[in-house]
Amino acid sequence: MNDDGTSARRATRVSFEVETLVPTVHGEFRFRAYHDRVAGTDHLAVVSGDPSGPGALVRVHSECLTGEAFGSLKCECGPQLDAALDLIAQHGGVVVYLRGHEGRGIGLLNKLRAYRLQESGLDTLEANMALQLPVDAREYGAAAAILAELGLTGIRLLTNNPDKVTQLEEHGITVTERVPLIVGRGDENAGYLDTKRDRMGHQLPGDSRPNPMSP
Repeated sequence: MNDDGTSARRATRVSFEVETLVPTVHGEFRFRAYHDRVAGTDHLAVVSGDPSGPGALVRVHSECLTGEAFGSLKCECGPQLDAALDLIAQHGGVVVYLRGHEGRGIGLLNKLRAYRLQESGLDTLEANMALQLPVDAREYGAAAAILAELGLTGIRLLTNNPDKVTQLEEHGITVTERVPLIVGRGDENAGYLDTKRDRMGHQLPGDSRPNPMSP
């Protein structure tokens, strides 16, 4: 137990509101909804099976309207969410869906402004900086609080982003394994993924373009 107030902050960060069963194309899940008392947003824990054992499979996923609802090919967010839901349906686990994280936390309008700048040749990092916005404004205190409420302290985290691992551990969640989630790569987002790898430290393959010889 931490003695620096971390546990107390986790306990008060979110309030559990409701749980219900939801059948989906990926399987039937328990949807547990939480209110974030700090950000004022509502988040979801999508639960399959009993994730309370050691080494639970977890995806902490940031909301992405363009990628998930409209199938945008500029990012890999939609395929990542689909793949994570398929994996927890098969193996059990949790997808923590964080709302308010659009565009790595800069919001939908600014995300589209950044896209417009990328049309002029800037990469995803340069576009945010040109708008005088953070490269990544996300924080994961609510996710840690939700995982703690579910009884999870040691998890296998589906992510390519080492900052996500660092932040969760700073909030008292032990990441016993980082499980890569390499999906959704294509010609349209190759430069975006290369920038995340080369300039933002994401652990991605050396060539983000799909292999045309792959089956």
